[in-house]
Amino acid sequence: MNIRYFEKERIFKIDTEHVSYVMAVIDEEQFLEHVYFGRRLQDSDLRYLLRHQEAPFLPSTNGGERGKVLACMKHELPGELGGDHRDGAVTVRSAGGHTALQPYYVSHRIYRGKDRLEGLPATFGHPEETMTLEITMEDPVLGVRFLLSWSIFSDNDAVMRSLRVLNCSDAPVRLEKALSLSLDMDCTDPDQKPFRLLTLDGMWVRERHMNYRDIGYGFQGVSSNRGETSHHEQPFLGLVSPSATQHQGEVYGFHLVYSGNFRGQVERDSYDTIRVTLGINPDRFSFTLQPGESFQAPEGVMVYSCQGLGGMTHTFHDLYRNHLIRGIWRDKKRPILINNWEATYFDFDSDKLLDIARAAQKAGIEMLVMDDGWFGKRDLDVSGLGDWFVNENKIKGGLKKLVDEVNALGMKFGIWFEPEMISPDSDLYRAHPDWAIKIPGRTPTQLRNQYVLDLSRKEVRDTVYDMVAAVLRSANIEYVKWDMNRTLTDFGSACLGAENQDELCHRYVLGLYEMQGRLIDDFPYLLLENCSGGGARFDPGMLYYSPQIWCSDDTDAVERLMIQEGTSLLYPLSTMGAHVSVVPNHVVGRSTSFETRGIVALAGTFGYELDITKLSEKDLAAIPQQIALYHKYNDLIRRGDYVRIASYRENHLYDCYAVISKDKSEAVVTYVQVLKVPEDRSRILRIPGLDPDREYAVIVDRTSDIMPEEDPTMTLPVGPRACMRGDALMYAGLPMPNFRGDFRSALIYLSEI
Repeated sequence: MNIRYFEKERIFKIDTEHVSYVMAVIDEEQFLEHVYFGRRLQDSDLRYLLRHQEAPFLPSTNGGERGKVLACMKHELPGELGGDHRDGAVTVRSAGGHTALQPYYVSHRIYRGKDRLEGLPATFGHPEETMTLEITMEDPVLGVRFLLSWSIFSDNDAVMRSLRVLNCSDAPVRLEKALSLSLDMDCTDPDQKPFRLLTLDGMWVRERHMNYRDIGYGFQGVSSNRGETSHHEQPFLGLVSPSATQHQGEVYGFHLVYSGNFRGQVERDSYDTIRVTLGINPDRFSFTLQPGESFQAPEGVMVYSCQGLGGMTHTFHDLYRNHLIRGIWRDKKRPILINNWEATYFDFDSDKLLDIARAAQKAGIEMLVMDDGWFGKRDLDVSGLGDWFVNENKIKGGLKKLVDEVNALGMKFGIWFEPEMISPDSDLYRAHPDWAIKIPGRTPTQLRNQYVLDLSRKEVRDTVYDMVAAVLRSANIEYVKWDMNRTLTDFGSACLGAENQDELCHRYVLGLYEMQGRLIDDFPYLLLENCSGGGARFDPGMLYYSPQIWCSDDTDAVERLMIQEGTSLLYPLSTMGAHVSVVPNHVVGRSTSFETRGIVALAGTFGYELDITKLSEKDLAAIPQQIALYHKYNDLIRRGDYVRIASYRENHLYDCYAVISKDKSEAVVTYVQVLKVPEDRSRILRIPGLDPDREYAVIVDRTSDIMPEEDPTMTLPVGPRACMRGDALMYAGLPMPNFRGDFRSALIYLSEI
């Protein structure tokens, strides 16, 4: 790890263990130009990579004397001036109404450590293991300064970038765009083949499906203007070489540490250069900066891998595990919970919850989570949000009595909140109708029969937070599920002036961060799980406050294979809320075996979302066995390297992935046969990432329904236990069980001998 400035060449070189990022200051105008981002290079003068061919019919600030035209340059902070007609990263409107902007290099500093971003989540590290380059740029005409920061960690190859805008003039300016990262690069890989764009797209109950597309001329990308990152898009852009696989080839990944409106865009120009930009969505965004004021944009993460998608995944996983997730739960095994939502919906009382808790405790489950419906006047989803006091008609004798009874069983207790929402039929709304986000004179849109509270207002945050905190202090509550079941619409705030209404969405997110920051500061031992109608706010910003996020409201084992595949491309398995639910599944109506549902949920936080008092004896008997598997493998799953072996999304028949310990001494392989093909043979799948020189015991630890030696309908070529060398497993492969039937699965354990 090192960051250096070569004064003679005017080159900045950022080096991690395997990656280099290079920039140069050029011309008397002091432009900051991108030079290189890729595999680590030895020190040399890389200015020869700066190609400044003169373009016809385009203006140049230096009259074309050296043919250096802004439209051909690879800018680090592109503005809006001088012939570069590509979409810029920053837009500042002056008091005179103009948006012309051209930042120039002024100064820099290189230091150990990494400054916190005011009001925003961001990666962090020990000062001795972290380095930062901060470059100050300025538009001298506007009097606006830009602080660009790049940070690296000694144990990771990611490069973090952030932007801060300062108004150093004597007049107000309006910031209309402030994207966190911008990178200009060639559109082809070293073999001169165009990169493909990879995004994670979907919708409610179908979040984060991997989607590839060619990068044509013009604009492509992803965005959200819903007030959250959304079910539909992830704030991520991937550039993938056509020859890249899971384990080899060039891949770039760009991710935004933010939880609100965003835009990620790839623009290909006529010179076959692509500009990658990612940051707050300029739509419905502006920020007025008075003289002396500043604006901090969210952090962007840039990852390069020459080891395919898997290499990118390992970088993101290790970065978020070690440098983003905080608190005591980051490295701890999470309690196995049972949530009553799909068991009861709103139809429950304390007696029903205690029945579930008693049965769960006998099966080995460790925590009961009481979901929506325990507060206010809340028997359906039409009322009560905002009235965060216990409904003692349901919770007889009060919350403390219920929690004490659950604790007496030896179980922890958790509770559901939706602090950002308010029901029109609630005491809070009747007292403060202006606290809802809405436009004067228009009837606000209801989604799930609720409005959104204006978290940009301190009095709103304080009132709601005090109610939530009072509930948490009233009993021994050790877990909170923080939900958000609708998007933002009708963007209007009663406390913002006409010229500041476009600040609402970002101020809302800052308010959310402030509330969750207070929560984990005041209750440091609390396990917080974020949720947003399932996975609509599964983003790096939320991971800074909660070590796990509910992955999706779709708990069907087959659908979860694709949802969890896309999610695990960027996020550690320990962050993905995953539960075993009942069948037929409440979303898709599919029935899969209890064993397969459990095996799929093990690739996450693991828990149950069902009425355990209504399970068959067979399924009930399987729970202690599943819990034993969780305790056996959770340290490995939580800390190991995730390896994608086969994708049901691609082959439409089966899915396979593994988690391998960092020291390569053990691994657990998950195989799910979704659909059976007539007269097929067992599949032989290679297990990459092992030590080729070691010998491993191969143990079939679990299969669907019954163990293989008892099952006449399947064959396992290697038997229930065998010994194989690492190179054989990696290059020749491991035979998978040949099940007869759909939705069957196996858990195979590899242990060094």
